Amino acid sequence: MENHPDILPNDVEALKKLILGQQQQIQGQQRKILTLEEALRLERFNRFGASSEKAPGQGELFNEAEGCVDDTEEEPTDSDSATEQSSAEKVKPKRKPLPSNLPRVRKVYELPESELQCPCGCTLTEIGEEISEQLDVIPATFQVIQHARKKYACKSCEDTIKTAEKPAKILPKSNASAGTLAYVITAKYQDGLPLHRLSNIFKRFDVDLSRQTLSDWTLKTATQCEPIIEALQKQLNAGPVVHCDETTVQVLKEPDKAAQSKSYMWVQKGGPPGKPVVRFNYDRGRSGQVPLRLLKGYQGALMTDGYTGYNAIAEQEGITHLCCMAHLRRKFVDAQKSVQKKGKAQRTSKADVAVSYIAKLYAIEKSHRDSDATTRHSARQEKSVLILKGFREWINKTLPKVLPKSKLGEALSYADKYWDKATRYIENGEWPIDNNPAENAIRPFVIGRNYVDFCIMCIYFLFEQHCRTSRWQQAERQYIYST
Repeated sequence: MENHPDILPNDVEALKKLILGQQQQIQGQQRKILTLEEALRLERFNRFGASSEKAPGQGELFNEAEGCVDDTEEEPTDSDSATEQSSAEKVKPKRKPLPSNLPRVRKVYELPESELQCPCGCTLTEIGEEISEQLDVIPATFQVIQHARKKYACKSCEDTIKTAEKPAKILPKSNASAGTLAYVITAKYQDGLPLHRLSNIFKRFDVDLSRQTLSDWTLKTATQCEPIIEALQKQLNAGPVVHCDETTVQVLKEPDKAAQSKSYMWVQKGGPPGKPVVRFNYDRGRSGQVPLRLLKGYQGALMTDGYTGYNAIAEQEGITHLCCMAHLRRKFVDAQKSVQKKGKAQRTSKADVAVSYIAKLYAIEKSHRDSDATTRHSARQEKSVLILKGFREWINKTLPKVLPKSKLGEALSYADKYWDKATRYIENGEWPIDNNPAENAIRPFVIGRNYVDFCIMCIYFLFEQHCRTSRWQQAERQYIYST
């Protein structure tokens, strides 16, 4: 509502208060507009931009990251970009050799008799051979195993008849072998293939197995494998670190729960070095009671993201809670994507400084990936500690200068909140820097779930386009009729 000049106050102090109030209101609206524009740029980037979080060359952009704290922005020089381009052109991908453990089928090609004769009159002699290899895939083959149980009888008294014992089966009343059950479960849970697709694959080989049959096999096999799962859980808890993560899953026809509600799949990855164990656990909810049940009796380091549901188990005696550095980095990557570009040249931003610090930490981890825990711990104390000290000082100096609700402000607040848990990995060479092992383990499950979400999105889009077209045609007919 605009103020009319006749009703404005004549008092100077009142006018000052009015102007200051309007200025504060305008500043608040401007901050809100900047936040919305930032969110819009990030959404556009996530939809139309590259999905990778890699930032090529950023490790070399900030040799002295502390010097980039001020508000001035610098553009990379043409010589730097030319050097990066020339180095990228020199790198040629090398084809990896095929695994030596794969069987080799040798095919020999001889020269025909007509070409073995030399123009000088002599016969050519074999001096060697040139070998090239191709990867050959043999499609899945189906076979029927016949179990013939011999029967014996006494011809003298004709009272005794004996039959050979039945072989042990996972599902006694099923015609599925152990190999078939392993194939179905691996295809569904590791490769993300729905059961109806597996049913169609079987049909291509004239094997009629309904989706319901495959589902029954899966559930009954899971029951039979419970002793193995318990043994694997003990091995999982025997390692120095357990990675945990969870993701949503929708379950149809679940008792006392709507089909539209969310359930959760929890994943744990741990075990002794060289003997990793990954376990998936389904639960109806995401409360802190689930980690307490899954990690009962565990002693060691627990690596998670920033979800507070793990706080209850992390507070128990004998557990050291670590937080994922990759999640912290992801917040700054989102801030990078939301930065408004000025001109054609991409300028360095404050988010780039943070990503550069984290890139240096990961460079140390990469160089000591194959080192033992003692060597890795020494490298962290010698190099990572100094980088983290500079990173922390930069966060303390930058945090008060940015809008709290901006993407950069959210990233800085996240880093400040979880700093102790995210940097605790430097205290032990066996502790990891991030929770990527758990995220990589859960990725096949998420891919299968996202395929269904993608199909639903496509159906909704086509329906919406159909409705728009129908409304447009209806409006066009009304216009023609009225004219």
